[in-house]
Amino acid sequence: MTPALTTNDLFEALSDALKLSWIAGRAGGDRPLELATAKFPGMALVGHLNFVHPNRIQVIGRVENKYLNKLKIRERANTVHNMFSCNKTSAIVLANTTKKVAPNLIKEADKNKLPLFSSPLSSPVIIDYLQYYLTRALAPRITVHGVYMEVMGMGVLITGEAGIGKSELALELLSRNHRLIADDAVEFIRVGPDVLVGQCPKSLSDYLEVRGLGILNIRLMFGETAVRHKKKLHLIVRLEKMHKERLHKLDRLRAHQLTRTILNVDVPEVVLFVAPGRNLAVLVEAATRSYILQVWGIDTIEDFMKRHQALIEMNLPGANLGAAQAVPVRTTRTRNMPKKNRNGRRLSAKGASKATRRKSTQ
Repeated sequence: MTPALTTNDLFEALSDALKLSWIAGRAGGDRPLELATAKFPGMALVGHLNFVHPNRIQVIGRVENKYLNKLKIRERANTVHNMFSCNKTSAIVLANTTKKVAPNLIKEADKNKLPLFSSPLSSPVIIDYLQYYLTRALAPRITVHGVYMEVMGMGVLITGEAGIGKSELALELLSRNHRLIADDAVEFIRVGPDVLVGQCPKSLSDYLEVRGLGILNIRLMFGETAVRHKKKLHLIVRLEKMHKERLHKLDRLRAHQLTRTILNVDVPEVVLFVAPGRNLAVLVEAATRSYILQVWGIDTIEDFMKRHQALIEMNLPGANLGAAQAVPVRTTRTRNMPKKNRNGRRLSAKGASKATRRKSTQ
């Protein structure tokens, strides 16, 4: 869903930052800044004066002013009329305005009910401000049920059916020095092709509802650092009740990463089963740590499989054959082998018997 935005909203939001003045065309304050049927929200919204592909907001800078001033009187009048009568344009901004605006511009703006703004800032600065504001204000957004937390610096969305214990888990995570972003209703905005930012509606900010305790003010209970307004989404933790049928089909090694699609963005998802005796707060922290390792490029499952594959290959028949052949054969002395003295000379039978008696007496 893309929110609706008018020129009135634009003027109220950026009048101070851009030092905007509303010169003429106040009757067109309710003009939308984007068509409801726009296929790609945020594209071709702002730019310098363009007659071929008109922008929703036309910015007239010094170069555009020079072009208009070089035209002949009749040609210039027709150009100005076409510029203000275009149905695709929602507003016109005059940049570098330090003098009075030309009367014909004011006349055409009032005639066609098209807002005409002026600003002393340069056109590139104005376009940068407008693009940033419109990209955020017109970004697709959706509201999701759950509790949104910041765990170890990562945005973690806790989901599950009503009454499964999401708020209690959030309270336990808060006691472990993590931070609350939103409870019950989380608003996600797609600010980039693969970036989702979750925030809390103003009416619900700082509050957490826990069954049996009612509504808690987390900012007053845990301090200023326990609450934050918005955070990029990194991981989704889905709580489910533990059933035997579900456990039999469970992939215990998690060879395949689960994902959930929100606003056409795939987000990693982890399923945690709720049962007596399970410390869900510790499991959420472990899941977050595992996600951080994956971001660093460490795949625990792959390392585990490689280690065991190496052990299997070592224990295969014939795997140690080469090492066994390299071991030297140890020989033993037999009774029939002739004995030698200290100098290495062979002893006769009589000398050998004397040597044997000498050793036995020692």
